[in-house]
Amino acid sequence: MTNRCGTQGQSGDGHAVSRPFALEIGVSPDQLRGFDTHVHRRLSALQGQFSAQEAYDKMLPSDPLLYEVYTKQRPEVAGELAHGITILYPGRVGNEFFMTKGHYHALRETAEIYYCLKGRGLLLMETDAGDWAAEEFSPGRMVYVAPCWAHRSINTGGEELILFFAFPGNAGHDYAAIEQRGFRKIVVQRNGSIEVVDNPRWSSAVVR
Repeated sequence: MTNRCGTQGQSGDGHAVSRPFALEIGVSPDQLRGFDTHVHRRLSALQGQFSAQEAYDKMLPSDPLLYEVYTKQRPEVAGELAHGITILYPGRVGNEFFMTKGHYHALRETAEIYYCLKGRGLLLMETDAGDWAAEEFSPGRMVYVAPCWAHRSINTGGEELILFFAFPGNAGHDYAAIEQRGFRKIVVQRNGSIEVVDNPRWSSAVVR
């Protein structure tokens, strides 16, 4: 096995060795300045993902902000941990709750953790083989995403859903598989209840 740690600030392959650091986890302006990148995702970024197309089309002109992602950049290599914060806003398109784009990892055999700082929601997960799972988010609750599972965060509450996440630096993101046909399940509100139901658009999806 190659020793990447090396000595005197250099790794075994000649690159600089990462140094330890600390970071306050929160969403105050001072805390968010500790992250390197900031991404806004608006409704238009989730074209084709919501089941109620008519409701989507009516909301699209205002293009509301669905969520923001703050990330601490790390080298994209095994051994590092990329991490950051997602702020997912409350709302619905038709009866379907606001959600993130969702993704697999480009390196499918990598896992991820999510820790809920504020709000209520679900982490919807599925595999290529057709298995699926949904775990609840509430403050202080951690959800572990096993390798090979796609995952999508959903805000089912009336306030911001704020999540801390971490995953291997070499994991990457594969959004294309989800953009093509979404998830097998969707999360909706019916008669005041939160339900996980079949995605009516799934069967009509075109498979490459």
